[in-house]
Order: sequence, then C-alpha cells, then structure tokens
Amino acid sequence: MSLSNLYNPIVAALLRSPLHTVMSRSVMLLSYQGSKSGRQYTTPISYVPDGEDLFAVASRDHTWWKNLRGGAPVRVRLRGRDLKGVGQAVEGDAGERGLLRVLRAVPAYREHWEVELDESGRPKDPTDLARIARENALVRVSDLTRIEAR
Repeated sequence: MSLSNLYNPIVAALLRSPLHTVMSRSVMLLSYQGSKSGRQYTTPISYVPDGEDLFAVASRDHTWWKNLRGGAPVRVRLRGRDLKGVGQAVEGDAGERGLLRVLRAVPAYREHWEVELDESGRPKDPTDLARIARENALVRVSDLTRIEAR
C-alpha cells in the first residue's frame, strides 16, 4: 500500500470537516471524471491562487492531470466551499509561463525544485524552467462558481 493511499483519505476528510483551515490555505480537493473510465475521482492537491484562477502542480509520474487535457469540468473543495469550474492541463510555453508564476509566488517550490530567481524573477539557470516542465504538469482551474446547496 502506498503512502498516498493512507494520506489522501485523511487529508480529504480533514478538508471536508470544520477543521479544514488547518490545510485549506494551500490544499484543495479536486474532483474530475476519468476520460476513459468515466469514473469520478477526487484527489487532494496543493494549489496556488492566480487572480480568479488556481494553479495546481502534479508530478508527471501521476497521470490524473491527463484527464484535464483540452479542458474538463471539475469540482473543488476550497477553503470550506464547494465550487465548480474548468480544469485544464497547461502544456508547452504556456505551461512554462504558469510554472514560472508558481515559482515566483511560492518560495517552497523554488527550494523543492532547486531554482534560484534573479532580480527580474527569472531562473538564474535558463534550463531550470524546461527541466521543471519536463518533470511536472501544470493544471489551471478557472471559471469557478459556487455550487448552490439544494
């Protein structure tokens, strides 16, 4: 059994509880439909706000983000609220630009990915951004609206 099989249900339960504030400033629940299976999946994932949108970063070793290529409806549990929106895997140059925004916004990612930014906010090593994009996938969640209780 993998560590995520233990960790994910605990984090999901916490994010759905009144104690969500312990983690919900940086972790959300993302629910999406499998593009081949049609099954609903929910995964806790770290997020970075980007204006009205959210960025989530996943290791390319995890494949859930591929379900969002081309855009797909998603639900998120964010800071105690249920929202719906559109999730989209962002690749190529746009993915690199998004990852750069994440690097600028969250020092912990710079440390984790071993990247130093120069005075202009660009990686000091020009190959760093391409390396990060090869190893990680970026997902943008946009068009977020509150899900009304029935």
